Amino acid sequence: QLQLVESGGGLVQAGGSLRLACAASGPIFSSYIMGWFRQAPGKEREFVAAIRWSGVWYADSVKGRFTISRDNDKNTLYLQMNSLKPEDTAVYLCAATKACSSNSSPRDYDYWGQGTQVAVSS
Repeated sequence: QLQLVESGGGLVQAGGSLRLACAASGPIFSSYIMGWFRQAPGKEREFVAAIRWSGVWYADSVKGRFTISRDNDKNTLYLQMNSLKPEDTAVYLCAATKACSSNSSPRDYDYWGQGTQVAVSS
C-alpha cells in the first residue's frame, strides 16, 4: 500500500513560484507512474503533469511554466511551478499507479494524497 503526502503549497502573488513535494511511503516507489492533478472549488479534478520511465508530459495550460520531477532515492515527487497565474489556484494532489495508460485521467490512478492548497493572488 503506497501512502502519499503533499507539501509546499501556500499563497503567492501572480508571477511567483512554488515548489510542491509529494513524499511516498511504501514499496518500490520507483516502479510507480506518478502524476499531479489539481482541483479548484466547484470544478472537476484536472490533470497537470505526469512522469514515468518513458518521459514526462503536461497539460497545455501549464506547459512551459511547470516542471515535474522525481527523486527515487528520496521517494519524493516534485512539481516546480513558475510564472503562476490566479487561474492556477487549486488544491494540488499527487497520485500514483503501476498501470501504464494515458495516465492523464484521475481514473488512471490508484493512490492519492490529501492535497496541498495553492492560492495565487492577482
